[in-house]
Amino acid sequence: MLDYDKEAEAYDSTRGGEPRALAAADAVLGLVPETARTLLDVACGTGSVTRRLAAGRPGLRVTGVDAAYGMARLAAARMPGTVALADSRRLPFPDGEFDAVTTVWLLHLVDGPGDARAVVAECARVLRPGGVYVTTVDKAAAHDVGSDIDAVLAPRPRRPAQDRAERVASYAVEHGLLPAGRARFRGHGQGRSPRGTTADLRRGWFTQLAPDGPLTEQFIARLEALPDQEVPRTEPEFTLLAFRRPKSAG
Repeated sequence: MLDYDKEAEAYDSTRGGEPRALAAADAVLGLVPETARTLLDVACGTGSVTRRLAAGRPGLRVTGVDAAYGMARLAAARMPGTVALADSRRLPFPDGEFDAVTTVWLLHLVDGPGDARAVVAECARVLRPGGVYVTTVDKAAAHDVGSDIDAVLAPRPRRPAQDRAERVASYAVEHGLLPAGRARFRGHGQGRSPRGTTADLRRGWFTQLAPDGPLTEQFIARLEALPDQEVPRTEPEFTLLAFRRPKSAG
């Protein structure tokens, strides 16, 4: 797992920057009802998407939380007074506090199904009746675009995907949420190049490969043999799922 306190300063520039943040926020807002007045962005990171959520919907009061101090500090600079440090498995808010809750690029990072279920449970808990929970799913699969780089990396060891769509949907249903839509958006600036992927391997971005391990060196040698070392391949397309908490009977 990456140290997101250390990653904070370079996070936006290495992950598509503002174009990707805008694409994500626009897609999220397309699944949030116009009537929503409060939104909680869980694991808000540097606040790049969070800020766009607020800017894209006048009248929507957006709050961000993140467990990494470095990330939350940058988010707070972008959105003063609206960002807090918090564990997504234990949110510091009462039941039914928000009209909408989002987790963008969070569930793929958790350690196991227990943590993923706990995050979804907390998001459901703080959601008011009639409110909507929106989350990214299948993030790792989105990055496999069928390129020559993907062919080289195909045999690598992988973590089980905790954000598989069907798994996340089952957690949502367990906690009283019903399917309410889906959307897709482009990962601007995230098409992999051979040279960039080599750098990512050496930095430990592929969590099951030690940066200086012999298996990593084998993959790097294969990547260095590919043509067009600086040319990015196809950008990923990410998937969002929305779930609604039913309104109370009567």
